[in-house]
Amino acid sequence: MPTFPLMPRLALGALFALACLAARPAAAHEFWLSPSTYRAAAGDTVRLGVLVGTGFRGEPKPYAAPRTLRFAWFGGRALDLTPVTLNGDLTWAQVVAPDAGGALIAFASTWADLTLPAPDFNAYLKLEGLSGPLAARARQGAKAGPGRERYARCPKCWISGDQPARATRVVGLALELVPASDPSAAGALSVQVLYRGKPLAGATIRAWNRALAAGAVPVAAAERDSLPPVAEARTDANGVARFDVSRPGEWLLSCVHMVPSEDRAEADWQSLWASLSFARGVAPR
Repeated sequence: MPTFPLMPRLALGALFALACLAARPAAAHEFWLSPSTYRAAAGDTVRLGVLVGTGFRGEPKPYAAPRTLRFAWFGGRALDLTPVTLNGDLTWAQVVAPDAGGALIAFASTWADLTLPAPDFNAYLKLEGLSGPLAARARQGAKAGPGRERYARCPKCWISGDQPARATRVVGLALELVPASDPSAAGALSVQVLYRGKPLAGATIRAWNRALAAGAVPVAAAERDSLPPVAEARTDANGVARFDVSRPGEWLLSCVHMVPSEDRAEADWQSLWASLSFARGVAPR
């Protein structure tokens, strides 16, 4: 059990939990951890939630315990957040920061299934830069049929602090975006994609940016407009892509990796959706 205060919110109801994480990737691509602030001093309360949507505009999603494999805070030490969550709550957890060092928050979901008509599925593969599956379906021709897929989510979020090395920690997600340096610091940013712990070459990472509401606080979900990506890059042989993220504000990096399904009875393909959310121009207090 945690040794510093954690304060769950009142549940909104189990019915909302059934919809959590169920948005179809073709209709709502990005899935990211959204904190109440991207900066926290010792004793500050950080509220954590998730947004799902397109163009860095999303709707809050309620917490669903049956769909959760892992939900953790990585500061000076790792803290399991699942004991302080409530099924159906839009605020997934509230954490009182134990220090000013900063923290990574990570989440991993179970598999969810979807089926899309062939044209829609192919368009989705093209949009996400999934050239391997797209080529495989092209070789099948008419036999490819509808896209039967199962997918899982692997988002991370960085709350800035005075221990920037914490941002570069590998936490062991199935698909993980790992910054080589403090994402909130000035200058270009290198990010490595790890697939089951190994560098993933040829992966497409897309980046979005928007202004913060005030200080280190992101714009509320209801006030966001959909934005196009500001950058896109493919990883090299070491799984690394480099971005110019010099603009201040809130940032989202997103990557999708798809392989043939390990359970062909469930789906033909399986994909992992990783993201990293952070803010630039936000100095630790």
